[in-house]
Amino acid sequence: MKSRFVLSLLLALAPVLSFAQANSIPSQPHLLVKGQAARTVVPDHFTVEFLVQATDMAPEQARSRVERNVAAVLAALKKHRALAENTYASSLSISAENAYENGKQVFKGTKVVRRVRGSFDDLEKLRALLADVDAGPELQITSLRSGYAKASTLRAELKAQAARQSRHSAEGLAAAYGTRITGLYTISDVAPNFAYGVQAGTWQSASEDAGDDAIPPPSPPAPPAPAAMEVSGSRLAPESLETGTITFTENVYAIFLIAQ
Repeated sequence: MKSRFVLSLLLALAPVLSFAQANSIPSQPHLLVKGQAARTVVPDHFTVEFLVQATDMAPEQARSRVERNVAAVLAALKKHRALAENTYASSLSISAENAYENGKQVFKGTKVVRRVRGSFDDLEKLRALLADVDAGPELQITSLRSGYAKASTLRAELKAQAARQSRHSAEGLAAAYGTRITGLYTISDVAPNFAYGVQAGTWQSASEDAGDDAIPPPSPPAPPAPAAMEVSGSRLAPESLETGTITFTENVYAIFLIAQ
């Protein structure tokens, strides 16, 4: 019984002990280094979100208008070849709509809301969709985001690159002081909070001392045109949409033990 209690206590404390070690300093001589890797890519996914809503004293009228607009949006997404697996329509949401007039709360009707989201693998398809949409109080475009389909794979590659760069930096520092690395104490992709007793400066950028394995930073791209869509009357003008770029950055923080 006592053994089971001790085991349960250790299991419960495991996450706390792990966090404590990540922010602890070894008593042996050590080096604290940061590795960083970054890459800029051209987005290949474009996601647009719609807010469909209506308020009416007759709930059925509000629901009917919302369902009609949702059906129109879904038809437009299909027409312009949105990615079927990424098309999403929320369930119906109904609530009372009130407003304050002359210091009193006034009932305005029943508000019905649904949200629709669609993604495209080509910017021209998105432009064609927007040219087909009439925006208004009951049908609004709430956001437009760019993405990269292989983001998770790219982040894994960058994390491995940052880890190699952290070891490269540690080996260079150790050699400069006539010593060598004897082991790895801890490594994390979250910036640790080490209590060294002094206020630490900001970590230097990997571009300052990238080493052979680090990915060199790309030349600054030309500023992309704003993603906001101008409205001319009730028609959307998609000409302002540009592809732009996305920069992914991964950091690794490591403590290496060194020989005395």
